[in-house]
Amino acid sequence: MTSVKERDLAGPGIGSYEELATLLPRDYRALLSPKETMRALYAAKRRIEDRLCYELGLTMVQVPLIVDSASGVNDYLDRDGSRTPVGFHISNDRDLHPVDAEVVQAATKWKRLALAEFDMGPGEGLLTDMRAVRKDYFLDHDHSAYVDQWDWEKAITAEQRTLEYLTTTVRAIWRVLKDTETYLRETFPALADPRYPALPDELTFIHAEDVLAEWPDLPRKQRETRLLQEHPAVFIYGIGWPLADGLPHELRAADYDDWSTETTSVDGRPMHGLNGDILVWNPVTLRRHELTSMGIRVTKESLRRQLELSGQLDFLDLPYHRAILRDEVPLSIGGGIGQSRTMMLLLRKAHLGEVSVTVWPQALKDLCAEWNIRVLE
Repeated sequence: MTSVKERDLAGPGIGSYEELATLLPRDYRALLSPKETMRALYAAKRRIEDRLCYELGLTMVQVPLIVDSASGVNDYLDRDGSRTPVGFHISNDRDLHPVDAEVVQAATKWKRLALAEFDMGPGEGLLTDMRAVRKDYFLDHDHSAYVDQWDWEKAITAEQRTLEYLTTTVRAIWRVLKDTETYLRETFPALADPRYPALPDELTFIHAEDVLAEWPDLPRKQRETRLLQEHPAVFIYGIGWPLADGLPHELRAADYDDWSTETTSVDGRPMHGLNGDILVWNPVTLRRHELTSMGIRVTKESLRRQLELSGQLDFLDLPYHRAILRDEVPLSIGGGIGQSRTMMLLLRKAHLGEVSVTVWPQALKDLCAEWNIRVLE
């Protein structure tokens, strides 16, 4: 029988609209009108993109919406096969030269190949305005089938593949988010509502192994909730490595982030993983809120090790994976920052549908209308 902890690994979402009805905020009132929301959203978007490029040494580039199914470039998000991309056949030339394509779920692997295509050397990187479709999510207040991310990637040296370099990069991203929050609260004073305190100036950094040790009997999302009630903005290291209970903190694909390399905690204890997530406490929804997943990317050694651990060594026959084995792509660090997730937080919204336009089931739209949440259509 599948344990509660194992079920908690099987993807995001709350699970039912009956449960969601008990969790949406009572007496909700948006601080900005839909028109004001769009003005604030695009002001914040421009500022974040400019600041990310400045802080991380990035250049904005174009990014694909669709990729060749045979390339191995699409992001499968996890390693249990539960989230598959939308695929379609392009008949092209009366099926003489067809292409089987997929809508991207994220640009995680494409970005690393793109570093070489754009001749990015160590210290240089790219930033994209990525749009994707993830059809296997449960659609709730902060999960949508339509995904928009700032997907970014930066070339690094072998000497920079350290926990210290990862931490420095995470802090730079947090500075961008804090700067944008300050700007929005000054430009749109309604956002400085005393019910919703500003984000902390600094993140708390903690290893997934220590989070489990603190709350060994709780599933992952409940562990994160307890942690965020004590520290309202955190970065959790090492997501993907099997922990002391035999399960990873969360399933993470085996072929982009390096979650298996041995590291050392600040106080000298052995740990694993050169990746992690930024999570915050959302004062509107009163729930955990993930903003970004990121990490130092696999080498050919850690790629093979992680594919073996996940039972996916057959992936080594795909072009993307062969390129890593042949040292044809740069060593890199990268991540994806959820745009709608970030705007939902900074603009004090209760639902993703207030900051992005996509499809929602009627059951969810009816529920939102009942709780005074205006979902865009």
